[in-house]
Amino acid sequence: MKLATLHNGTPDGKLIVVSRDLGRAVDAGAIAPNLRTALESWNESEPRLRELAAQLEAGRTLGSFPFDPSAAAAPLPRAPQFLDGSSFLSHGKRMVQAFKLSTASLEVKHPLMYQGASDAFLGAHAAMPVPSEEMGIDIEAEIGAITGAVPMGVTSARAAAYIRLLVLFDDVSLRRLLFGEMTLGFGMIQSKPTSVFSPVAVTPDELGDAWRDGRVHLRMNISLNGKRLGNLATEQMGFSFGDLIAHAARTRTLGAGTIIGSGTVSNEDTSAGTACIAERRALEILEQGEPKTDWLRFGDRVRIEVIDQDNRSPFGAIDHTFVPLPAEVNE
Repeated sequence: MKLATLHNGTPDGKLIVVSRDLGRAVDAGAIAPNLRTALESWNESEPRLRELAAQLEAGRTLGSFPFDPSAAAAPLPRAPQFLDGSSFLSHGKRMVQAFKLSTASLEVKHPLMYQGASDAFLGAHAAMPVPSEEMGIDIEAEIGAITGAVPMGVTSARAAAYIRLLVLFDDVSLRRLLFGEMTLGFGMIQSKPTSVFSPVAVTPDELGDAWRDGRVHLRMNISLNGKRLGNLATEQMGFSFGDLIAHAARTRTLGAGTIIGSGTVSNEDTSAGTACIAERRALEILEQGEPKTDWLRFGDRVRIEVIDQDNRSPFGAIDHTFVPLPAEVNE
């Protein structure tokens, strides 16, 4: 099942069900006005949403319409909580080696995680405003899990059962601010503005055999201004989503609609490329002695997409740009 959200003038938008080929959609308002409400009443809403999805696939729905990914909001325009992990170990190792960071992060036996902003996510084709190019604009292509209500103390083995939906997202970083905040040991706040999400969220079963072991086993393509940045295997997570959820819920409950991020996708094989500019610069430092690739500029276009075994795009593509913060904001 694929779910998406359209803008309707409210903070949570309007919930729609989308066909498997991303070609058509139907309003799901009779079941739940928005995805957040659906997640909070999942036991009641999920069967009805699945039935609506089946009717849409069979061409039996009244009022279906063409789905336009560029018009979609983030599947969850806001969430009760956004927790982003760092489960791709090759990414952390390269960052530590190249930028001479503390090795403490490589010695722990549990996931690293930070709590990010969750009050205003952007849709897949939105132009993202940034105050200044000098802040070091970077992308971080990731997979996210959207949970139901998770009890405190849940084990890794049981945690995956609380995953309701999966998404792609670009966890944008402002690197020149990030390094400063990390050095002080507090944050990250200013260096982590908001994130850009795929047009649709999918239930794990929608991925078939590509969803197993609490991981997505597919290829992620990342390009910058039409040029390949990475073509990465998404299953090389040192920690599964079950591990990440259990870590987040060790001392707190997680509300329905919590988003758990995988961290920047990364592969041991350097020929696969990277999912962020920082790791590419790290590889350049390790291989050539200095970074060659600059941070992003206004107008740069980023595309992030996962391709399945049938050469389809199950989440749709993130395809967004960066723009200056409008001048009227400071007037």
